[in-house]
Amino acid sequence: MGPLQGIKVVDMTTVLMGPYATQMLGDYGADVIKVESPDGDVTRQIGPTRHPGMGPVFLNTNRSKRSICLDLKKPAGREAVLKLIAKADVLVYNVRPQAMARLQLGYDVVSQINPRLVYAGVFGFGQEGPYAAKPAYDDLIQGATALPALMAQTSDGVPRYVPNALVDRIVGLTAVGAICASLVYRDRTGQGQRVDIPMFETMAGFVMGDHMGGLTYDPPLDKGGYARHLSPDRRPYKTSDGYICVIVYNDKQWENFFAATGRDDLRSDPKFATFAGRAVNIDVVYAELARILLTKTTAEWNEILEKADVPVMPMHDLETLLQDPHMLATEMFPVVEHPTEGRIRNMKVAARWSETSAEPQRLAPRLGQHGEEILREAGYSAEEIAAMVRDGATRLAFNI
Repeated sequence: MGPLQGIKVVDMTTVLMGPYATQMLGDYGADVIKVESPDGDVTRQIGPTRHPGMGPVFLNTNRSKRSICLDLKKPAGREAVLKLIAKADVLVYNVRPQAMARLQLGYDVVSQINPRLVYAGVFGFGQEGPYAAKPAYDDLIQGATALPALMAQTSDGVPRYVPNALVDRIVGLTAVGAICASLVYRDRTGQGQRVDIPMFETMAGFVMGDHMGGLTYDPPLDKGGYARHLSPDRRPYKTSDGYICVIVYNDKQWENFFAATGRDDLRSDPKFATFAGRAVNIDVVYAELARILLTKTTAEWNEILEKADVPVMPMHDLETLLQDPHMLATEMFPVVEHPTEGRIRNMKVAARWSETSAEPQRLAPRLGQHGEEILREAGYSAEEIAAMVRDGATRLAFNI
């Protein structure tokens, strides 16, 4: 019984940003109905698969959902989704609002059917600006919010994207918060509303929260940027036999580090002695830290720094992360039995509640797996469902 038990979500999203948000709502207890086109979400095709249409990106972004195929360009398909919306608490979409309007599923239409509906759009740009109708992807928004430029400053001068769908996941998380806040408002007032979660503006605030710097002031005091984040030696540090992740941040940690390494000379150096001194000379400080950490093995440093209460963690790769002792103890990646895909590695819900425990409700569905039961819940008879199948307005799992 997760905290969102009893909330019904119509999920009209594809790829990653929207599905990540709706998966979280499902994990938290909501009944999420994933409305897919007859071809299915394109992420079904990404990555190695045991069976077509059940790739790892899809499996890891669409659990805790039921799947129904509806062709929204056919009258019967659109009528079916409107029936679902009429009984829903939340509708989430991640196409441009102009596309929803062309489908006659804009807020002006659906709010007449269901005034209590939270109508949540996760898309590229706020609708008041000149980019309102532009398409947006994670890579584009990373570039437009300065992340590749920041990456270039810290390495070889070549701009690069972060090797993660960072924007999609951050905006998806933001959408979950916005949707839950809208549900609180709805429950207080009885009134639903439209909520837009634009990628560009969300990420601009996310990045500039760290890097606004002197640009905070008018006129500016500098060109922006958080010096510690941009230091070339802020990175996993090379040891004599590998790498280790270390941050020596506050005065107490530095005192412990000086004592553990016997570097009394640094304790009296104004570049190292105070937080303010280190902040001004961060490149010098991190370069020296890099030189020190090169002198011992990873295991030796881990023991020394743990004993000194200096923050330290291993530098994992994708495989070793799964075997981290903390991940194993907390059962973060349990192996479970999927009805069609066999044994797969799942990811548990990281947040913990004392009263409303949240766990994945079901594993990712086959395309159209729950179509018949969803349509029956919406009031369709067996004959009407069969007619929709014949017309191509829906596809059931056994037809795929």
